[in-house]
Amino acid sequence: MIPIALDPRFARLAVAGNGALALRRFRALRAAGAADALLFSDAPDDEAVTEAGDQLRRALPGPDDLAALHVLWIVDLPRDRAEPLAAAARALRLLVNVEDVPPLCDFHSVAEVRRGDLLLTISTNGRAPGLAGMIRRNLELRYGAEWADRVAEIGTLRAGWQREGISMPEAAKRIAAIAADRKWLCDRVCDFAAPQPQG
Repeated sequence: MIPIALDPRFARLAVAGNGALALRRFRALRAAGAADALLFSDAPDDEAVTEAGDQLRRALPGPDDLAALHVLWIVDLPRDRAEPLAAAARALRLLVNVEDVPPLCDFHSVAEVRRGDLLLTISTNGRAPGLAGMIRRNLELRYGAEWADRVAEIGTLRAGWQREGISMPEAAKRIAAIAADRKWLCDRVCDFAAPQPQG
């Protein structure tokens, strides 16, 4: 698998399915910045109707709907409905994920931890999602809410250094020094990342 971070401003995304799992995937896309993501559901419950609002389509996607998309998650549909939908999407060159059916997936959704602009992801190539979830919970404990501010601070410093013409290697050295000085990472990593003495 090839990991990428997809900017939802440049891709049309949708979820097709019914029930709590489809709504959870839709929420995850919205939380990741996909404000225009669509939810296709031919049996939406009241929660889906309320939450998806104008982004709800009260049917599964047809050919014209699919032609307007780039990526489709198919969630919580019986296989006899999910498989032909995935095939139709793939024929139009969409990337398709059929949740919990790895043979029908072009890609696998990752377990994730978000702290502002910091995104930590875990993938087991679709083979052990429960294990990926355990690792995600471990990372949530290790990387708390303070990491959002840390990333924002470093981002501001880096933008200033770029305006000053500081090279990438020098900026990386400065970031490593800040992280080591403030002990942002475990001692072993901080020791490894700290600038080495000269001479």
